[in-house]
Amino acid sequence: MSKAQTVSTTASDPTVAAAASQFLSPVVLGLQALTINTKQAHWHVRGANFVGVHELFDTIVAHAGDFADTAAERIVALGLPIDARVKAVAEKGAGSEVPAGFAQSSDLIRNVIADIDAILVDTKAAIDGLDEVDLTSQDVAIEIMRGLEKDRWFLVAHIAE
Repeated sequence: MSKAQTVSTTASDPTVAAAASQFLSPVVLGLQALTINTKQAHWHVRGANFVGVHELFDTIVAHAGDFADTAAERIVALGLPIDARVKAVAEKGAGSEVPAGFAQSSDLIRNVIADIDAILVDTKAAIDGLDEVDLTSQDVAIEIMRGLEKDRWFLVAHIAE
């Protein structure tokens, strides 16, 4: 008969978990806000290339949700909670440039780019801050940056002259 073993919910060092949470939490909140604000833009876009911009906004919403989930699950996997309730997301996303109503596609694209740029600042801070603490969490931030930069490029291509 073998002895039952208790397996810890995390194999993480508490310092690593705290650093991952410190650097990835703002990214999660920013991405959740981007999801909501870009969906707002999706519903209210008007003007040139409506269908393409409307669909691109949905793609960005899906990506932002996936990125947020990846970062949040990294924090939770390390044994810490993440507060991404509506209040926390609203506070983080309060600076969004996306308006409440209808707007021209080029204006909304610029608004979403500004929101992405704000998240990229937090993502870069996460990459730098996690460099010597937790390379796995840093890899999560790097992957998010890669994806956000690609989505940003697609948006810029719509308004580039």
